[in-house]
Amino acid sequence: MSDTKSESAFRTISEVAQLLDVKPHVLRFWESKFDQIQPMKRANGRRYYRPEDVALISGIQHLLYEQGLTIKGVQKLIKDDGIASVRAQRQSHQPKSTQGTSLTLEQRSQLEAARQSLMQARLLLAD
Repeated sequence: MSDTKSESAFRTISEVAQLLDVKPHVLRFWESKFDQIQPMKRANGRRYYRPEDVALISGIQHLLYEQGLTIKGVQKLIKDDGIASVRAQRQSHQPKSTQGTSLTLEQRSQLEAARQSLMQARLLLAD
């Protein structure tokens, strides 16, 4: 993938797969499980992902691989909290500046871990 591509540029399935370090067949599988992932398809069938698609996929990947949620759990989270909450997973796990805050990085990390634990408990209680 070219490093000169704009953040707002559409990306092919191979570019998204490389960016997120997953195989293209995993992206196609997630498309079948999450109706919210809807890349544009050209007449030749080639997929083009919008930046918001990439953000959603990145959030789904984080929830599945790092938080240990199941596909059903992520689907429920999307249904209950909306797509924006899953897209926000991507931003909430990128390095953040601590300028202008009174919390240390360690405190922020502990709060984030507690938030994730509460989110998982909420999903368990909802079942």
